[in-house]
Amino acid sequence: MTATKKRLKIVAAISLLLLLLVYLYRMASVCISGKAALSVTGGEEVQAKWPPTESPLQRSLQMAYEEQSSLIREQKAELQRTREHLARLEEQVRSLQTSTPRKYPKVKYLNYKNRKRILITGGAGFVGSHLVDDLMVQGHEVIVVDNFFTGRKRNVEHWLGHENFELIHHDIVNPLFIEIDEIYHLASPASPPHYMYNPVKTIKTNTMGTINVLGLAKRVMAKVLIASTSEVYGDPTVHPQPETYWGHVNPIGPRACYDEGKRVSETLSYAYAKQEKVQVRVARIFNTYGPRMHMNDGRVVSNFILQALRNETITVYGNGKQTRSFQYVSDLVDGMIALMASNYTQPVNLGNPVEQTIGEFAEIIKQLVGGPSVIKQSKAMEDDPQRRKPDITRARKLLHWEPKVPLETGLQRTISYFRNELARSDRFQESSNKYFDTHTP
Repeated sequence: MTATKKRLKIVAAISLLLLLLVYLYRMASVCISGKAALSVTGGEEVQAKWPPTESPLQRSLQMAYEEQSSLIREQKAELQRTREHLARLEEQVRSLQTSTPRKYPKVKYLNYKNRKRILITGGAGFVGSHLVDDLMVQGHEVIVVDNFFTGRKRNVEHWLGHENFELIHHDIVNPLFIEIDEIYHLASPASPPHYMYNPVKTIKTNTMGTINVLGLAKRVMAKVLIASTSEVYGDPTVHPQPETYWGHVNPIGPRACYDEGKRVSETLSYAYAKQEKVQVRVARIFNTYGPRMHMNDGRVVSNFILQALRNETITVYGNGKQTRSFQYVSDLVDGMIALMASNYTQPVNLGNPVEQTIGEFAEIIKQLVGGPSVIKQSKAMEDDPQRRKPDITRARKLLHWEPKVPLETGLQRTISYFRNELARSDRFQESSNKYFDTHTP
């Protein structure tokens, strides 16, 4: 007899045995459902007697079934008790968290004469959150207003609950009534994918939002700093770009919602300064990078770092010979605070005068990150400026300011931040997958 026939016979025998057991179990179940009952007499539970015709096998199956049912009931009761215990523990942890004082970064003490109430619109964004940190450490009261379109609460969560900090969920397109001494108006999407996603909203933020901020400054006699941009120069024909250059901007191009919105924002600022005597400062901000950048903002720094960290192709739009100048975010914040404290009212460039081609910058990122990524050129973006470099003579002379953080140092910090963000995102995705896999019906 071959091995195959032996296996077939064994399988057939096992199948018959299983069928027999199933049949006996079903017969026992029918007998139990039809004849077994519980009766209560005088408050005592009495179990029904077994039929005289019941076989020993049926009796054993019934007893095993009842034992398993009892065990399952006990396990369910234990599970319910465990859930209730965990709920009580979670409530105790929440109570401890609310009663335990939080540890905040150390801040300087200022008396009421020197302490200012400072409003930062867009304060939960990339630049705004770093500005919050500096002003809080200096000892001022800081009120952040943000609609969280591109900003994130995580950027300022380390200040939540501090007596000098307040976070307001508000869209500055709508009027705001609050008592403050200074305003930093940073509210606006700043990267092409974000401001081109909703161009009408971008224009409204930079026009109506600016009107609301300037109106507030007029009512409470506050000094206001408008965060403008190097984009007001468009694709410049003058290089490097001084503040006296009027720009070369396409008013109906894909970037116009941001470029022209910021130009109108500057116009409104000086109209209020002339007509309503509002104290105005205008900072024209050039390319800035650093921790807390939005991972998907579509800008050169974040794009290149993410592609390199993921071992993807580093995409250079155009021939890679277009230039940019990159400043670290802490340098920008120092410049903005210095400009606010100054008496100078004309626009001031805040940027790094060290110029890099996009191709060179891609090589620097590749070397710092490492990995097998290759650099590849792609189709150029429409209205992409070919040269961008600030003339910071005014800032040097009037504010005694210039960038201090070397490019490689700033990039290392930024790469470390993005690496941690990617790891956090992967952990969250893994946890989500486990949860949904476990709870799939």
